[in-house]
Amino acid sequence: MIKVPYVDLVKQNQPLKKKITKNFLKVLNSGNYILGKELEIFENKFKKYIGSNFCVGVGSGTDALYLSLKAIGLKKSDEVLTVSQSYLASASCINLAGGKIKFVDIRNDLNINEDLILKNLNKNTRAIIVVHLTGRPANIGKIKNIIKKSKLPQKIYLIEDCSQAAGSIINNKKVGSIGDFGCFSFHPLKNLAALGDGGAIVLNNRKNYKWLLKARNHGHPNRDDCDFFSHNMRLDTLQATFLNLKLEELEKTIKIRRKFAKYYQKNISKKVIHIKESINTRSTYHTYIIICSQRDALKKYLLKKGIDTKIHYPKPIHEMNVFKNKKFNNLINTEALSKQILSLPIAEYLSINQIKYVTKTINEFYEKK
Repeated sequence: MIKVPYVDLVKQNQPLKKKITKNFLKVLNSGNYILGKELEIFENKFKKYIGSNFCVGVGSGTDALYLSLKAIGLKKSDEVLTVSQSYLASASCINLAGGKIKFVDIRNDLNINEDLILKNLNKNTRAIIVVHLTGRPANIGKIKNIIKKSKLPQKIYLIEDCSQAAGSIINNKKVGSIGDFGCFSFHPLKNLAALGDGGAIVLNNRKNYKWLLKARNHGHPNRDDCDFFSHNMRLDTLQATFLNLKLEELEKTIKIRRKFAKYYQKNISKKVIHIKESINTRSTYHTYIIICSQRDALKKYLLKKGIDTKIHYPKPIHEMNVFKNKKFNNLINTEALSKQILSLPIAEYLSINQIKYVTKTINEFYEKK
């Protein structure tokens, strides 16, 4: 039996241990722990990598989504479209920013069903949060065209939730550079991972950029004044210096994950469904999700064989306790797929032998059944 962990953060960071330690000591000895040079270096590197004019480092992916919604002046009557099959923050940020959540069903690729967007648009629609789930780009170009065709008088902002998709590409553009705001998470489990929480917003609008710089820092234009009340949502210097190292490794990480994904797709039993790439896209495989029958039995079988798996996510957001007094219709695919999805190990620090073992064990399960 081969042990295959789903997560091993110690192993993930071992190759960079010396450099991480060196950078830690550099920040420690600088005495500059909040904002500063290392953050500016990261922001400049990351905006160039994504292909945007500006980047604002913030405390988390949730902060990035929340501040983007606040930047557009969201009001109580404003609706924001998003999906329920995602991490909670894709929807909670809407409520926290003062707007109304409106869920749209998903396709079998787990991303928003763009064909359902038009009928969900109305005079109260202020934004759409498009989640590039698993690192697979949503059809954002088509969504932009749908917004134009709606002919609604108000501007409808397009916010990309790229929390799982740093480096993903659609039509030769990196996700995050296509909408009005691109929101990223650098949680330790992400492909581009800090050693704690972290996030960033990329954008092209200078006015919004200037506002966000103040909004992440209590509304300060400088240390001794305040233009508006806001939160402390800064990306600290230490995480920025770690991210400067990790960004240099990101393309290598993506390459390994894509290699493992290709192996899974080619060799796992045809009794499971793979979420493959569309034409002109590059997925970064933050997670590798299969759609399968007997999901719970398969998960239990794999665990007995030393293979850890996860479910992202077993309970859609609209079914959580926070919504217990509300009913949501027309989320049929969201609810059905949540009972069939399983995330397989795909981390860059795994070996090809471990990936082969996972594949072999899944095939054995379906052969026995």
